[in-house]
Formats: sequence, structure tokens, C-alpha cells
Amino acid sequence: MSAKIISGKEIAAAMREELAVEIESLKVKDIIPGLGVLLVGEDPASRSYVSAKEKACEKLGIHSREETLPPTASIEEILEKVNDFNHDDRIHGILVQLPLPESSMENEVLNTILPEKDVDGFHPVSVGKMMLGLETFLPCTPHGILHMLKRSGIETKGAHAVVLGRSNIVGRPMLNLLSQKSDFGNATVTVCHTGTKNVEEFTKQADIIIAATGWPNTVTADMVKEGVVIIDVGVNRVEDPEAAKGYKLVGDVDYPNLLEKASAITPVPGGVGPMTITMLLYNTVEAAKRIKGIC
Repeated sequence: MSAKIISGKEIAAAMREELAVEIESLKVKDIIPGLGVLLVGEDPASRSYVSAKEKACEKLGIHSREETLPPTASIEEILEKVNDFNHDDRIHGILVQLPLPESSMENEVLNTILPEKDVDGFHPVSVGKMMLGLETFLPCTPHGILHMLKRSGIETKGAHAVVLGRSNIVGRPMLNLLSQKSDFGNATVTVCHTGTKNVEEFTKQADIIIAATGWPNTVTADMVKEGVVIIDVGVNRVEDPEAAKGYKLVGDVDYPNLLEKASAITPVPGGVGPMTITMLLYNTVEAAKRIKGIC
């Protein structure tokens, strides 16, 4: 058996075409979705992510506005920028690129974003509504994974899904969303983490594995059953003397050896990554519609 490759790149492209049509229909009503982006510091990865998001906005016709601050910026300066976005009628969604130079700032900064503009889905109001199954903005990576599963024809109802990792960005939201009574959920979900003993006992039972650990080769072929579906969230740099940059990007699973055992698997790169940005765009369009009262 050779696994079906779940291409996040292809699914994201299809969703962006759908968004482009919707954005054009909004423009007829004089509504241009707008995204405000705040970047604090000079982290190269964050800079790269922000640039990719802004290019995607430009291509779809979403208005974007970037504000940057030095890594020495005070909490007051950061909150001032966030509040500026809060009061800007052209901005419907706000993205504060994480991590911030000081992690202790993050809760206060994220809590300052108006919930109706919280397109990352990190505000406590958004998280609470998600937990209750109410309409809200869902975190982009978990939301993207749900669309990947659905558009790939993978049934979650009645499946045993094992989530590796318990972060607030991926692991915990996945637990909640997959277990909800919905078209995207109805699964039985187990969460494994650094405190879990004998992880392979759980992964061998899994119909679906979502790996978000941040470590390469967390899941190997001997840890899974035949026909498992694997969603690899990880992006790790490993040394590769043959690569031009001296390294290559790999996920959290042993992709080459799982190809012959899994029924479906996401690649890295080209898997979950493109979906995360696409869902940010999706949420921004939804935010504009909700603020304007048309959905």
C-alpha cells in the first residue's frame, strides 16, 4: 500500500480561489476585508511568516496594514498598536505575530484584541466559544486540519484520533474540535504529551494521528497500524550536507517509512503549513462579513 498524499498546498489553492470569488462579491458591496499585522522584534522566521501572509492578502485583494516595533518595545507601546487596529474601521482582523520578545507579554496583548477581530482565535472569548461549540473564530492550524480531512474524504465520525502535543495553538483545540458533535468531529480523541507513558500503546490504536510535538521522528512505522491517517504539523530543521542551505525541513513523523503503512499522510513542506495561512485569510473575510452584518 502506498499512502495517499494529502496536499495542503493544493487544498489551500482551491480554498483561496473560493475566497477570491467571495471577496469580489464583497467589493461590490463596498466591503474590502482588512488585516492588521503587528510584528515585534526581528526574528527571521516571524518576518518570513508575516511577509507570506501579506503577499497572500495582496494576491486575493485583502487590504493589509503592517506595524513593526523593535524588540525593545514596551508593553505599553505594543498595546497602543493593538488598540490602533481595534479602532481602525478598515481593519477587520488583527494578527499579532508570535512569539513576542518576552513571552510574559503575550496574554495581555492577545486579550487586548477585540474578540470580533480575533482572527487567530486566541482570545479567551474565542477559546470559550469554541469549547462550547458556539460560532467563533477557530485557531488557524486546527481549523485548516479539519478542512484537509474533510476535503480529502477522511471520515472523523467514530474514528479514534490520537493527538500528539497539548499546546494551546494546536493540541488542545484539536482535542475539542474533533470531539465535538459536528460534521468535522464526532471522533473519540486521545491526547498524548510529554507526561504520557508508552505513547505507542495509543498510536497503535489510532485511526488518525495528528502529530504536533516539534521533534522529528516522533512517530515511526512500528508505532502505527496499517491504514492509519497521519497529519504532520511539525516543521523541523535537520542537517543535510547535500542541501544548498545545509539543512532540510522535515515533520514530526518518519515520512519515508510511513508512506507504505499509512493510507493517507501529509508531506512537509506542502502539508499543513499552507492551510494555516489560508485559514487566516478565511477568518479575515468572515470577520469583515460579521462586522458588516451580512452573515
